[in-house]
Amino acid sequence: MRLQGMTLLAIDLGKSGGIAYTDTDGSVHAVAMPDTVADVERLLRTLVCVDTTCFIEEIPMYRGKMNLRSTAVLFRNFGQIEGVLASLKCRVEYLKPDWWQKALRLGKSADHGDRWKAHLKGRAQALFPRVDVTLKTADALLILEAGRMHTVASKSTNFTN
Repeated sequence: MRLQGMTLLAIDLGKSGGIAYTDTDGSVHAVAMPDTVADVERLLRTLVCVDTTCFIEEIPMYRGKMNLRSTAVLFRNFGQIEGVLASLKCRVEYLKPDWWQKALRLGKSADHGDRWKAHLKGRAQALFPRVDVTLKTADALLILEAGRMHTVASKSTNFTN
């Protein structure tokens, strides 16, 4: 069974990532990333409806500090989730990490050092005081908010001038 009227979904693809979404009444929810692709598929099947837009963090093409195993897991998750969303005919928009972090005025990770994830969690808690924000769901909630801002800005732009 699919939700009716739910329109926005955001996914943080990491192994300790999460999924945030707006419900039919406009409320926001977040859950940790399910453990298996079958669990992800089952969850997304309940969340995606005809007019859903899913925002996914675009994966950078450099490894940075990530080891090869973490990089492989991230790209595997990315491909699996893309496949599930395609099978559900869900519209997907990719948001670069720098873009959504700048849109929400989060600063840079270098400015916060080891406290970066705690900083993101704190900002998500401030934006969504009714949601139980965890380190696993904070990025997904922030991606959702940046996606909402992007959607509102896109709808208000007049291209017919």
